[in-house]
Amino acid sequence: MDIAYIPSPSTGVIHLGPIPLRGYAFCIIIGVFVAVWLGNKRWIARGGKPGTVADIAVWAVPFGLVGGRLYHVITDYQLYFGEGRNWVDAFKIWEGGLGIWGAIALGAVGAWIGCRLRGIPLPAWADALAPGLALAQACGRWGNWFNQELYGRATDLPWAVEISAGPNRDAGTYHPTFLYESLWCIGVAFLVIWADRRFKLGHGRAFALYVAAYCVGRGWIEYMRVDEAHHILGVRLNVWTSIVVFVLAVVYFVLSAKLRPGREEVVEPDASGGEGGKDAKDGKAAVEAKDNGKDKAEAKAEVEAADAGPKDSAPALARGAVKADLRKPGVDAEATEADKS
Repeated sequence: MDIAYIPSPSTGVIHLGPIPLRGYAFCIIIGVFVAVWLGNKRWIARGGKPGTVADIAVWAVPFGLVGGRLYHVITDYQLYFGEGRNWVDAFKIWEGGLGIWGAIALGAVGAWIGCRLRGIPLPAWADALAPGLALAQACGRWGNWFNQELYGRATDLPWAVEISAGPNRDAGTYHPTFLYESLWCIGVAFLVIWADRRFKLGHGRAFALYVAAYCVGRGWIEYMRVDEAHHILGVRLNVWTSIVVFVLAVVYFVLSAKLRPGREEVVEPDASGGEGGKDAKDGKAAVEAKDNGKDKAEAKAEVEAADAGPKDSAPALARGAVKADLRKPGVDAEATEADKS
């Protein structure tokens, strides 16, 4: 009796004339666009400027790709430097093989460089990007489907993935671990978005939550995979990596919450100018007026004085007081003019 299953593509490459379009690369590109799009929306919501996330991603993405490939080649060196292998294959990234741990680690270095050039705190940028990174991983995992790789043990479940015979693999139906991880990453993205809204996570804690939650899923999914991997004490290397990174993420989350509670008030210093800065000042003035029972014009003058700094604060406050007095009923205009002089 035939069983239901998820069919695999007959090929991972579609040729558009002389140009090969590879499914693996296409999935990664989609993931990058999703991460930048969502990260940009979250960055603007936190008070940053449009386009900043993309500018820093120009640094982070290439570093991340190199880091992901290096991690994969180092941890699976036998695939490229073993007997009968061709070391040139280590550069064929389109054939699959990116380690998320290396991608995040070296990608963070690229992001740090970009943030330094823009005068932006890296933790704030990472918090804005965190759920987008999870969604990028969810998209990227489908590249493994195109390459018929990273599947689990044999199964006859209705959602099993069909794998055809090929180098180092037998035809059959297997657990689609790439699908499990993709769905897990989508769940992680929604978890981070919810927790960030509920608890106002800042100073890198949204990013730490993303890392910790991903490690939990990667740990149990890794146990199901049957591809060749190094083992330490009988446990796959990536499981140990998940445990170590999970602990580090939780420790950072706890210490950060104690040492730097709350969320950054300013994530991009030069974003205070222009229309966005005006709206921010107007909003702050409205809150001041509501909380302290002040006239809105008076509160706005105080906000502008505070932003102007010590040198301009006294004149600005004086001007605000005069404007407020002029609006009060029964105030003698001549007396007010005398006060101004």
